[in-house]
Amino acid sequence: MTDREPPRRRVPAPARPARNGRPGAPRRPSPGARRPRPAPVKAPAVLRLGSPRPRLRMVSLGLTLVLIAFVVRLLQVQAVDASAYAAKAEQHRYVEHVLAAERGGITDRSGVALATSVDAYDITADPTMFQSADTAAAKNSTAPVVPQDAPEQAAALLAPILGMDADTVAKKLRTPRTRYVLLARRQTPQVWKQIKDLKSTLAEKADREKSASVIAGVFADPSSKRVYPNGDLAAGILGWVNADGKGGGGIEQQLNKDLSGKPGKIKYAQSGGRQVPTAGSNEQPAVPGSQVELTIDRDIQWAAQKAITDQVKKSGADRGYVMVQDTRTGEVLAMANAPGFDPNDLSQANSTSMGNAALQDAYEPGSTAKVMTMAAVLEENAATPDTHVTVPNRLHRGDRLFQDDIDHATWHLTLNGVLAKSSNIGTILASGQLGKTQPQANQVLSSYLREFGIGRPTGLDFPGETSGILAPAGKWSTSQQYTIPFGQGFSINAMQAASVYSTIANGGVRVEPSLVRGTKGPDGRFTPAPRPKENRVVSAKTAKTLAQMLESVVDDEEGTGAKARIPGYRVAGKTGTANRVDPATGRYKGYTSSFAGFAPADKPRVTVYCAIQNATKGSYFGGQICGPIYKQVMEFALKTLQVPPTGAEPARLPVSFNP
Repeated sequence: MTDREPPRRRVPAPARPARNGRPGAPRRPSPGARRPRPAPVKAPAVLRLGSPRPRLRMVSLGLTLVLIAFVVRLLQVQAVDASAYAAKAEQHRYVEHVLAAERGGITDRSGVALATSVDAYDITADPTMFQSADTAAAKNSTAPVVPQDAPEQAAALLAPILGMDADTVAKKLRTPRTRYVLLARRQTPQVWKQIKDLKSTLAEKADREKSASVIAGVFADPSSKRVYPNGDLAAGILGWVNADGKGGGGIEQQLNKDLSGKPGKIKYAQSGGRQVPTAGSNEQPAVPGSQVELTIDRDIQWAAQKAITDQVKKSGADRGYVMVQDTRTGEVLAMANAPGFDPNDLSQANSTSMGNAALQDAYEPGSTAKVMTMAAVLEENAATPDTHVTVPNRLHRGDRLFQDDIDHATWHLTLNGVLAKSSNIGTILASGQLGKTQPQANQVLSSYLREFGIGRPTGLDFPGETSGILAPAGKWSTSQQYTIPFGQGFSINAMQAASVYSTIANGGVRVEPSLVRGTKGPDGRFTPAPRPKENRVVSAKTAKTLAQMLESVVDDEEGTGAKARIPGYRVAGKTGTANRVDPATGRYKGYTSSFAGFAPADKPRVTVYCAIQNATKGSYFGGQICGPIYKQVMEFALKTLQVPPTGAEPARLPVSFNP
């Protein structure tokens, strides 16, 4: 079988051509015709791989072109268009702001707010975001182009909201070489909300129009605004906060470190003037300031301030002050000045009224100082309340001729009567008994004045406080050695005057006055103020005797303080009318009218001191214009503190004697 040919396949004859368009039958091969040979079978094709070199060349060329493109782009970014991209980067950067600490509040002794802080914002701007980029660089940048007049456009929008002049705002926005300017301090949250809404509206418009928002560079730093809810009440004590957020006077200045707290800071990414929330932030929280509690009673302060304000206006006086002090603790319950000022609006304040005149004015006290001379005489056993003192109409001493405030025939007074009738001549005669010689008497009196706090700081450490003026006894002039015993020739402030009477009321022990009870820190812990210093000036016996003598000034018909009487209470007090030194000329002009005392006289609780400078209408005598103020304020204080009358009868020491 293998040698035989393979069987041949019959190949059908081609079809006969169709006749008349019809297909014919296949033609049969003729006999003897040669049959065609079958085509040889081809072997399967073999797959051959091409050379890799051309492909590698193509890949290398492609990578080279890509790298060249990167290099060209890098050169364009870092060299050709560097300024344009730097300008664009300015719109996408981290910014850092200071977080202002909340300033601590100031309250009265009962926790009633006298000064507090509310949320506010300092409106700031980045001037670089209001400057148009270089024209050539801007063409190659995709960043929105800032218009040339962007500062003016922004100022026109911001000025009405901030209540500022548009030119002033535009000038700040054009400040060169800085990325921070302050547009307005301590604006209310409502003002910042208006600006934020405006920024949001303009930002949306800029996104749609592919332009730059003209106020994208306006920001706000959280701050606080000082508010004094009682207006001018106790303004002389509280002071104010200046434009830098620091205390500019009073307690605000004295305790600024405690009140200010510690500021914090925050750093975050921003784009187009808006914070990028996904970029995160780094914040160091601010530490709030401490709250300060004063010794002041708001209600008593109000009564004192109203009384002195009304009388200053009625008398046409330059100014006046009222001090109210707790005789046992030395705490100041009220310190009122007239005229005053409203720390909420310093633009309307008179610069001469912005301090605390009760502590800053130095003036000659007049007859209210006679109580210190009498204290020295009693303590040194130079005389007793019943000691007879013959008072002539005139007394020649040194180079001067002395007289009392009225002409009179010779008076036959007791030492108690000398104080009750406020005799200058009788006081000079009594003080002369303090030493064998006048210089010795001067030294003794000077030492007592110093112990009572004259010529020394009060202990309040208040900004601008005066210590008064008291020359050493060895330097007293010929006239001073006779005028100082009745309150002329040296100067004091109102707090020193009140402290003298509180010392007598406290049994002869002087307690340094205080204005601050303590502070409450951010943790809520209350830290009481240091205990005030105490020192004994005169004995309890002398103090009690002086209280009885001061009652004669008010209670006796011959006394000068009848207008200070309070029904149901025993009142101890002393009038004063001193020649006043005019601060403008340095010469005597006008009078200082005053009244000082305490109640109840036999069980003291409250001291009140009043002084009015240069009354020009009506009476200028202390008993006439300050006595009623003393009565009004003392009555209010006794009721507020719920101090009952003692019910005991006064001693009624004799005022005169029959020769």
